Order: sequence, then structure tokens, then C-alpha cells
Amino acid sequence: MKKVVSLILVAVMILSLGLTGCSSEKVSGEKGQASGQKVTLKFSTTTADTSTWTLGAKKFAEIVGEKSNGRIEVKVYPNEQLSGGNQSKGIEMLMSGSTDITFHSNIIYSVMDERFGVVSLPFLINDTETADKILDGAGGEELNKILLEKNIVGLGFGENGFRQITNSKKPIEVPADVEGLKIRIPGIKMYVSLFKALGSDPITMNFGEVFTALQQGTIDGQENPTDVISSSKINEVQKYMTVWDYSYDTIILGMNKAKFESLSAEDQQIIRDAAKEAVAYQRQINREASAKQTQEFIDGGMSVNTLTIEQKAVFKDAVQSVYDEYEPIMGKELIDAFR
Repeated sequence: MKKVVSLILVAVMILSLGLTGCSSEKVSGEKGQASGQKVTLKFSTTTADTSTWTLGAKKFAEIVGEKSNGRIEVKVYPNEQLSGGNQSKGIEMLMSGSTDITFHSNIIYSVMDERFGVVSLPFLINDTETADKILDGAGGEELNKILLEKNIVGLGFGENGFRQITNSKKPIEVPADVEGLKIRIPGIKMYVSLFKALGSDPITMNFGEVFTALQQGTIDGQENPTDVISSSKINEVQKYMTVWDYSYDTIILGMNKAKFESLSAEDQQIIRDAAKEAVAYQRQINREASAKQTQEFIDGGMSVNTLTIEQKAVFKDAVQSVYDEYEPIMGKELIDAFR
């Protein structure tokens, strides 16, 4: 009898050890992701395959693949393929978890929450060095808090850049030159207020429709950073571009919160480290491309004029009503974090 009991005790101990071993091998993070589990993530970008947005996304995918030894695969989908060309829907899909990661402009985010428009208030940020300091510091921290409210983890801030204006009618040098022009803008109320303050006729439409609308003369012009103008070939259907740096545009590298939290602590760190490298890379190539693209526009026959500091000041005075309107909406503290 003692021998039988001993055998039973041994069997129970072996079974217990086996279960403990399985448990320690299976769970590696707080959220219970299996150790060594294969992960596939869908990364959506708005712009074309050749844009710095998509190149930045591919760099992220490359780094994640290297750091995880190929265990985490990031598939990149340019041109807003997953949302049928609708940028706002693209963010909704990120929030719901239909898409895992995206690069979306803060301007598109501001359609659902006007606080995101703080980055792009007219003539608020003067140069890229200031933009980096703000977004990597207090300003970025404030935006990350708002992102969490939307079930999104902010992983970093890339750059769409300073937005320039193009049109088919004339050079723009003073506010009066904008009066009456039909200018396509993203669907953000702040830009509607801004361009109405300048006397233009702001038109909102999906970005995928802009080239044809310009080509057919349905609208006179549009505003975007040079990389978007170049990758979308807008310079081929516009005669004039004014470099006025009126509004800074960041692209938010965001990940669905539930998806991020489902990863092990180790994989979360891989994602964060890759994001930091990828946004730094994307900013760099975006800035390198900007000067080159502007020269290519000129070489291709586009008329390009650059406003002086004094000329910009005249425009800034003309749109001060935007600050009066949006300080109560965005909050003075949030705006001050970007000053």
C-alpha cells in the first residue's frame, strides 16, 4: 500500500511540475501573449508607395522584423487601401481594431476631435527644429493623452511638413491674392475658418479626388506639404506654388490600444523602439526631399515664390481671428504647450 501511495505522490508531483512549466512557457507578458507567438500587423498609410510616409512605414516594418527575428510581421498598405481612400474612416478602423497601426495626419484626427488641430494653428510653429522639440516633449505628451481617450497608443510623430499652397491662377504674395480662389482643404473646421478669414472659398473633398478636380478646373488650388504634392503629381496640374509655411502638419504613428496591450512586454518594447527609429528616419528623408522636390517643380515649369518673414507676418495678422475662435475649443494650456 505504501508503495502505491508513493507512486501516486510522484505522479502528482510530475503532473504539477509539467503544468507549471507549461504555464511559464506560455505566458510572457501581462496580457497573456504566448511566448514566441507569430504576430502579423496591418499598417495603413494615406499616401502613395513612393511617399516618405510609406517609406517610413516600411522602415518600421523592417526594424520590427529584425528586432523580432521575423516573428512579428508588419504588412504596409499605402494609398488608404484598407479604408477605400477615406482618411477619417482609416482612423475609425484604427480605433476599432480593424487596422492595427497607421500613419495619419493630425489634421485628419482633428475632424473627430478639434484638439488635434493645435499642431496646425496658423504660423504657430516656425521651423522643424521647434516642431521636433515640441512633439518630442510637452506637446507630444498632451497629444498622447488625447490619443488614449480614442483607444490609440501614440508611438511617435513623423512629419508631413509645412503646408504650401498651389493654384492655377496667380502667384500668392499678399492675403488679397487668396480672395475668391476655390481652395481644396482637408475636412477640418479650423482650416475652413482660416481660409474664410483670407477671403477664399474653401472646399472639402477626399484627397483621392483632388488631382482630377484640379485637372478639370473644378477647384483652383489646394494646400499640402511638398512630398504630398510630389507623390500625388499635383505639380503637373498646377501652375503656381507659394512657400509660406503657414501650417505645420505632423503624422501620428498610432497603434490600436487593445492590440498593443495584447502583446507581451518584450514585444511592446520592440514596437516602441522601432517606432522611435522609424519616425526619426521619416522626418529626415521628408526634409531632404522637400528642397529637392521644390527644385523639381521649378524645373518642370511650375512658378514658385517664397514669402519673406515680413510677408508671413501680414498673413499671420490676417488670420488672428482663428486663435480667438479656437482657444476656447482647444484650451489655452494645450495651445501653450505648442508655443
